[in-house]
Amino acid sequence: MRLARIASSDGVAFAAIEGDPEDGARAREISEHPFGTPEFTGRSWALDDVRLLAPILASKVVCIGKNYAAHAAEMGGEAPKDPVIFIKPNTSIIGPLAPIKLPRSSQQVDYEGELAVVIGQPCRDVPAARAKDVILGYTVANDVTARDQQQHDGQWTRGKGYDTFCPLGPWIETEFDPSDARIYTELDGQIKQDSRTSLMIHSIGDIVEWISSVMTLLPGDVILTGTPEGVGPITAGQHVAVTVEGIGTLTSLAEDR
Repeated sequence: MRLARIASSDGVAFAAIEGDPEDGARAREISEHPFGTPEFTGRSWALDDVRLLAPILASKVVCIGKNYAAHAAEMGGEAPKDPVIFIKPNTSIIGPLAPIKLPRSSQQVDYEGELAVVIGQPCRDVPAARAKDVILGYTVANDVTARDQQQHDGQWTRGKGYDTFCPLGPWIETEFDPSDARIYTELDGQIKQDSRTSLMIHSIGDIVEWISSVMTLLPGDVILTGTPEGVGPITAGQHVAVTVEGIGTLTSLAEDR
């Protein structure tokens, strides 16, 4: 099932996207929330008649750094033995086609295309083998980063925490297999990142186990699983599109703040 948040003439709601998004798909309204077995209100809209929002509003976004060896190398270091985690605030979340606002205080803002995990139930100390039981589904993310500030600060909160620095979407795919999917990022139509999720150093199960040993994960929380090599700067007026095979494409436009 494809789960989305939409804005229609009737307001904001969760919805299931049914049919081919390229040819007559509809958004079928879900009552209340998408966790558990969704209940439907009976209302629906043509997908073209609604606006896709960020598919979930997380209490926190937990991210994994340097989870592809080639990306660790391009950043000038070795891949860490254990997962490196950091948090982006939920105020950084935006949806498809919403603008990434480039802060005036940064001279280099980079794209980082990533696969994102959405948690479906409260959990703590989850064994890797049971991670699939607590996952609602998967979506596409862009871990936007003020690279100069990340390097200057020596830690990552400021450089990755700006409002609009966590585009998510276009929806949550609940039937996705994350073991070996193509992930690629285009900047103004030119492919800049092109890899596969099978090249992650730490698997989805290992990531969920590691994070949940530190903090309780809540329904709707988002985990960003790391970016492959090929990160680079974006400037005002450029479009960045991140695609995960089997989920879809998340497109954003960069604008000056």
